[in-house]
Amino acid sequence: MNRPSRSTRRSLGTKLFASHLLVALVGTLTFLAAVSFIAPALFGSLIGGVMSPEHLMTMSEMMDSVSRVFMQTLLYSLLIAALAAVVTAVAASLFTARRISRPVRHMLEATRRISSGSYGERVPTGENDELGALSESLNSMALALEETEQHRREFIADVSHELRTPLSTLQGYMEGLMDGVVAPSEETWTLLYAEAERMRRLVDDLQQLSSAEAGQLTLLPERISAAEILDTATESMLPLFTEKGVELEKAVAEDLPQVTADRDRSVQVLTNLLNNALRYTPTGGRVTVEVENRSGEVLFHVRDTGTGISAEHLPHVFERFYRVEKSRSREGGGSGVGLAISRALVEAMGGEMWAESPGPGKGTTFSFTLPATRE
Repeated sequence: MNRPSRSTRRSLGTKLFASHLLVALVGTLTFLAAVSFIAPALFGSLIGGVMSPEHLMTMSEMMDSVSRVFMQTLLYSLLIAALAAVVTAVAASLFTARRISRPVRHMLEATRRISSGSYGERVPTGENDELGALSESLNSMALALEETEQHRREFIADVSHELRTPLSTLQGYMEGLMDGVVAPSEETWTLLYAEAERMRRLVDDLQQLSSAEAGQLTLLPERISAAEILDTATESMLPLFTEKGVELEKAVAEDLPQVTADRDRSVQVLTNLLNNALRYTPTGGRVTVEVENRSGEVLFHVRDTGTGISAEHLPHVFERFYRVEKSRSREGGGSGVGLAISRALVEAMGGEMWAESPGPGKGTTFSFTLPATRE
């Protein structure tokens, strides 16, 4: 939909002024036309009846008759002209009022339907003024509400799906224990605890994501070295990389400025990205963490040689529970909201995060920035 710019959009006040001026001009022109064409004919008709040859009048009587005829002509002409002007002005006013009230009526009806849950409702946006802009804003609001409702339904469905597997496992084993089919062994208790821990982790992640997106997450910003964030995250993840046989490399630029960020949250973000890279990088692959300085901020890159992401999936990788491979389960331990949490944390600390990938099988790079400390 092409929207007119502010420079080409006509003001509603200008249109109202023009409509009132038009009504006044139409009424005035109608009045003048009526007086111009009706008055002479009416005056001639009246004066002809008074000044007929059968009536002999003195000069005084003649002047009185002419004066009386003139006043009658003026009165009749004014009445006829005023009536014509009023009818024309009313017609022009009704036309103008209808042009203004029609979009308002459409918007009123649309807002009632939207408030009742019909988020697919839209209104025409033909008017090139503030009413047209208001219609466009109403349509944008309805679209945002429709998308929010769709996300809400998808979110509920995703949470239900993520909780269904551990709940089914717990229920099945509990029924087996009660019926005596499953022996109460250490392996059984370990499995039950793992499933309960999986649900707890999902609930904690969702609560953390909700707090971060709502701006209610407590942050403790401080001056901290970017290299320290990198060392802390990589040291905690190194045993997992060694166990899987994936190489972990670091590349830190010289003369890096300090960043102003929450120490623990920054480490959490980088750890999440390293964990994600490890999950999708096969044995024998490599994950490289790079840190560089970029005009007032510090840029972190986490590059892997893993499965990669196709172009149509890249815009959605930070959405909750989004899976590049729909058939892949979360048995590997991911809750499905780690990347969403990471981006929310980075944005809360004044940075940004994005993902890049040449395509499937060519690896992925997740990057984020943190603001450099100003001296």
